[in-house]
Amino acid sequence: MTGSRRHMLWITAAVTAAVAVIVTVYALIDPARVRWMPRCLFREFTGLECPGCGSQRALHAMLHGDVAAAWGFNPLLFAIIPYTALLIFSALNRERYPRLYSVLNSIPMIITVGVMIAAWFLIRNFVL
Repeated sequence: MTGSRRHMLWITAAVTAAVAVIVTVYALIDPARVRWMPRCLFREFTGLECPGCGSQRALHAMLHGDVAAAWGFNPLLFAIIPYTALLIFSALNRERYPRLYSVLNSIPMIITVGVMIAAWFLIRNFVL
Protein backbone atom coordinates (compact mmCIF):
# COMPACT_ATOMS: atom_id res chain seq x y z
CA MET A 1 0.00 0.00 0.00
CA THR A 2 1.39 3.38 -0.96
CA GLY A 3 1.84 6.21 1.51
CA SER A 4 -0.80 8.31 -0.26
CA ARG A 5 -3.35 5.51 -0.12
CA ARG A 6 -2.59 4.86 3.55
CA HIS A 7 -2.93 8.58 4.27
CA MET A 8 -6.37 8.64 2.58
CA LEU A 9 -7.48 5.64 4.61
CA TRP A 10 -6.49 7.40 7.83
CA ILE A 11 -8.36 10.54 6.78
CA THR A 12 -11.43 8.50 5.86
CA ALA A 13 -11.28 6.66 9.19
CA ALA A 14 -10.92 9.94 11.12
CA VAL A 15 -13.84 11.58 9.31
CA THR A 16 -15.99 8.48 9.81
CA ALA A 17 -15.13 8.34 13.52
CA ALA A 18 -15.88 12.05 13.97
CA VAL A 19 -19.24 11.72 12.23
CA ALA A 20 -20.08 8.65 14.34
CA VAL A 21 -19.28 10.53 17.56
CA ILE A 22 -21.34 13.57 16.52
CA VAL A 23 -24.30 11.42 15.46
CA THR A 24 -24.15 9.47 18.73
CA VAL A 25 -24.03 12.62 20.86
CA TYR A 26 -26.96 14.21 19.05
CA ALA A 27 -28.96 10.98 19.11
CA LEU A 28 -28.53 10.59 22.87
CA ILE A 29 -28.68 14.21 24.03
CA ASP A 30 -31.41 16.74 23.29
CA PRO A 31 -29.58 20.07 22.84
CA ALA A 32 -32.69 21.97 23.89
CA ARG A 33 -32.64 20.34 27.33
CA VAL A 34 -29.00 20.68 28.35
CA ARG A 35 -27.17 23.86 29.21
CA TRP A 36 -23.69 22.80 28.08
CA MET A 37 -24.48 22.45 24.36
CA PRO A 38 -23.22 25.43 22.34
CA ARG A 39 -25.62 28.34 21.88
CA CYS A 40 -25.65 30.70 18.92
CA LEU A 41 -23.62 33.77 19.84
CA PHE A 42 -25.02 35.68 16.86
CA ARG A 43 -28.56 35.19 18.19
CA GLU A 44 -27.51 36.01 21.75
CA PHE A 45 -26.00 39.36 20.67
CA THR A 46 -28.40 40.43 17.89
CA GLY A 47 -31.68 38.65 18.58
CA LEU A 48 -31.67 37.49 14.95
CA GLU A 49 -31.40 33.86 13.93
CA CYS A 50 -28.32 32.95 11.91
CA PRO A 51 -28.74 30.51 9.00
CA GLY A 52 -27.64 27.66 11.29
CA CYS A 53 -29.92 28.42 14.24
CA GLY A 54 -31.99 25.37 15.11
CA SER A 55 -29.57 22.95 13.43
CA GLN A 56 -28.69 21.12 16.63
CA ARG A 57 -32.34 20.59 17.53
CA ALA A 58 -33.12 19.66 13.91
CA LEU A 59 -30.33 17.07 13.87
CA HIS A 60 -31.59 15.58 17.13
CA ALA A 61 -35.13 15.43 15.73
CA MET A 62 -33.91 13.82 12.47
CA LEU A 63 -32.03 11.16 14.37
CA HIS A 64 -35.26 10.32 16.18
CA GLY A 65 -37.24 10.14 12.95
CA ASP A 66 -39.20 13.36 13.51
CA VAL A 67 -38.74 14.95 10.10
CA ALA A 68 -41.51 17.51 10.60
CA ALA A 69 -39.92 18.84 13.80
CA ALA A 70 -36.51 18.91 12.11
CA TRP A 71 -37.97 20.90 9.23
CA GLY A 72 -39.54 23.32 11.68
CA PHE A 73 -36.23 23.92 13.46
CA ASN A 74 -34.18 24.54 10.31
CA PRO A 75 -35.23 23.48 6.79
CA LEU A 76 -31.88 24.62 5.35
CA LEU A 77 -30.28 21.60 7.01
CA PHE A 78 -32.04 19.33 4.51
CA ALA A 79 -29.95 20.90 1.73
CA ILE A 80 -26.73 21.47 3.66
CA ILE A 81 -26.26 17.92 4.98
CA PRO A 82 -26.26 16.22 1.54
CA TYR A 83 -24.12 19.01 0.08
CA THR A 84 -21.60 18.71 2.91
CA ALA A 85 -21.52 14.92 2.52
CA LEU A 86 -20.81 15.34 -1.19
CA LEU A 87 -18.06 17.87 -0.44
CA ILE A 88 -16.40 15.46 1.98
CA PHE A 89 -16.77 12.54 -0.43
CA SER A 90 -15.34 14.57 -3.32
CA ALA A 91 -12.42 15.82 -1.22
CA LEU A 92 -11.56 12.29 -0.09
CA ASN A 93 -11.88 10.98 -3.66
CA ARG A 94 -10.50 13.98 -5.51
CA GLU A 95 -8.22 11.94 -7.76
CA ARG A 96 -10.89 9.37 -8.51
CA TYR A 97 -13.69 11.89 -9.24
CA PRO A 98 -11.95 15.12 -10.29
CA ARG A 99 -14.96 16.45 -12.17
CA LEU A 100 -17.26 16.08 -9.15
CA TYR A 101 -14.67 17.84 -7.01
CA SER A 102 -14.28 20.69 -9.48
CA VAL A 103 -18.05 21.19 -9.87
CA LEU A 104 -18.70 21.23 -6.11
CA ASN A 105 -15.82 23.64 -5.52
CA SER A 106 -16.48 25.88 -8.52
CA ILE A 107 -17.14 29.60 -8.20
CA PRO A 108 -20.77 29.27 -9.47
CA MET A 109 -21.49 26.54 -6.89
CA ILE A 110 -19.92 28.54 -4.05
CA ILE A 111 -21.94 31.62 -5.09
CA THR A 112 -25.13 29.55 -5.31
CA VAL A 113 -24.65 28.10 -1.83
CA GLY A 114 -23.74 31.54 -0.44
CA VAL A 115 -26.84 33.14 -1.98
CA MET A 116 -29.00 30.29 -0.67
CA ILE A 117 -27.66 30.77 2.86
CA ALA A 118 -28.05 34.57 2.69
CA ALA A 119 -31.59 34.22 1.34
CA TRP A 120 -32.50 31.85 4.18
CA PHE A 121 -31.10 34.34 6.72
CA LEU A 122 -33.22 37.15 5.26
CA ILE A 123 -36.36 35.06 4.88
CA ARG A 124 -36.29 33.61 8.40
CA ASN A 125 -35.61 36.96 10.05
CA PHE A 126 -37.57 39.44 7.98
CA VAL A 127 -40.32 37.53 6.12
CA LEU A 128 -41.49 34.63 8.29
